[in-house]
Amino acid sequence: MKKILMIATGGTIASKRSESGLSPQMKSDEILAYVPKVREVCEVSALQLMNIDSTNVTPDDWVKMAETIRDNYDGYDGFVLCHGTDTMAYTAAVLSYLIPKSPKPIVITGAQKPIDMEITDARTNLFDSFLYCSSNFACGVSIVFDGKVINGARAKKMYSKSFNAFSSINYPHIAVISGGKIIRYIDKKYSGKPVFYNKLNGKVGLFKLIPGANPELLDYYFKKHDAVVVESFGTGGIPDAYGEEFYKVIEKWQKKGKVLVMCTQVVNEGSDMTVYKVGKSLKEKYGFLESYDMTLEAVVAKLMWILANTKNTAKIKKLFYKNIVDDILYVEE
Repeated sequence: MKKILMIATGGTIASKRSESGLSPQMKSDEILAYVPKVREVCEVSALQLMNIDSTNVTPDDWVKMAETIRDNYDGYDGFVLCHGTDTMAYTAAVLSYLIPKSPKPIVITGAQKPIDMEITDARTNLFDSFLYCSSNFACGVSIVFDGKVINGARAKKMYSKSFNAFSSINYPHIAVISGGKIIRYIDKKYSGKPVFYNKLNGKVGLFKLIPGANPELLDYYFKKHDAVVVESFGTGGIPDAYGEEFYKVIEKWQKKGKVLVMCTQVVNEGSDMTVYKVGKSLKEKYGFLESYDMTLEAVVAKLMWILANTKNTAKIKKLFYKNIVDDILYVEE
């Protein structure tokens, strides 16, 4: 039997009711007690790293998670990280960069309902996570949720309450799990020991465009951050109505070495700034980085990882467009 370490961080799966609403209260051993059959598929150990609502997760917490996996890496065959759903996609993306191409599986799971409720998805998600983590072909960072195995850099939370909370964006599911059986769609293996990174640059901001957005707000975002992700409309661009003001802000901060990435508010199919004048002229003039088929969560995570390791503009661009863990497959040449 394989040895799997469960790392508990809190979230809905560990929550109990209180006068103030649900809050994480259960510890790792109590959570495991609700799914005794996991011990039929693997040897389980548990570690309580933190017990927080995932809304409260910070970049420092992500580094702690990666360090905990690093410190225990040689002693286990895989890891199951119990986590809240609200920022689970960010955590999965970040760990994909902090521990890229891990030969051992790092599975992230959680639930939309606490594990002590009569009607809950928690027990199924947890068992499926241990089942997949114990398989001979599992590797890398993934989310296991509602019978789906999703690449950690491709996940997005799509529903706030439903059990099928997560989808894989612009990328197939790695596998599905049904009736205790794993059906693989993607066969991928990593070898050797992964490189562990222990730094993130949290100064990455997100500026969401709305009709009539004020260019002064983008200026403020640049003032406070080393990189800004502009979440634009459609395939990506800046409104002509305020174009000159936006251009002045962009040019000012670009000269100071700040990084700007264009992504889209549309979930599927990604950005392509060459399609429309509002995007093409901007990219030609300023050489914007753009997300293409990456998720917003992966863009933010990747920038935090890159900027913690280099400030060189050419290296930033090269790393951003490099396919690390099938996080970006399409780049306009």
